[in-house]
Amino acid sequence: MKSRMAYPYIVWLSMFIVLPLLLILYYGLTAVDGSFTLDNFQRFIDPIYLRVLWRSVELALLSTAICLVLGYPMAMIIAKTEIKRRNLMVLLFILPMWMNFLLRTYAWMTLLGRNGVINNILGWAGLPELNLLYNASAVVLGMVYNFLPFMVLPIYTVLSKMDQSYIEAAKDLGANNRKVFWKVIFPLSLPGVISGVTMVFMPAVSTFVIPRLLGGGQLMLIGNLVEQQFSYVGDWNFGSAISIVMMLFILISMALMTRFDKEQQGGVGLW
Repeated sequence: MKSRMAYPYIVWLSMFIVLPLLLILYYGLTAVDGSFTLDNFQRFIDPIYLRVLWRSVELALLSTAICLVLGYPMAMIIAKTEIKRRNLMVLLFILPMWMNFLLRTYAWMTLLGRNGVINNILGWAGLPELNLLYNASAVVLGMVYNFLPFMVLPIYTVLSKMDQSYIEAAKDLGANNRKVFWKVIFPLSLPGVISGVTMVFMPAVSTFVIPRLLGGGQLMLIGNLVEQQFSYVGDWNFGSAISIVMMLFILISMALMTRFDKEQQGGVGLW
């Protein structure tokens, strides 16, 4: 009976996950005439495309690091707040996520544009205008804004469930607040940190809407390259090969993060 109840899920997974992946694999390993080839992957080794990949990874790592620096203290503040206010803070924090992703990104264009809100305020104050849009900084800002909740929520979940007896024991043994954080709180929260890093890095390295809008098309990332091959060039074979490379890259990154997480478990200590 239980196995029969799983049939709808198996059909759904097969149609919308397994089948699209098989199609991408087919196109990536074939030429236009349908013959088997590895030329699509060899073409990706070209320095031009490797620079696009490196730029994507670089901006994704920078955005992930900023999200971690901003998100960890925020998660601690929420976790230490009383339950009534805690739920309200979580609600306010995830409220923008209920809005369409595209609309949130367009809102930043209104703020950062040459005739946007920020430059208008600077003009009223007699200050020179700033070039805030269509550059790498605007893309990173858009990534941080859109993906920051994915960093805060996993860390908050771990911190809110943390056994406070470890912290009390550390203080009883003479550890100050700084030592308690680095020797007890942070190691115990590493599962949440790893989850947050993974959930931010994966969409950041493959996004194409943010660099297209906030980068103005002047900043080509790997997600834009894939979109270009499918939507404009019509080269589904090369686009599928790039997608396969990105999937392998993300899977390897997840495996390394998971391995690091396992190595760090159980390593709580004051010395």
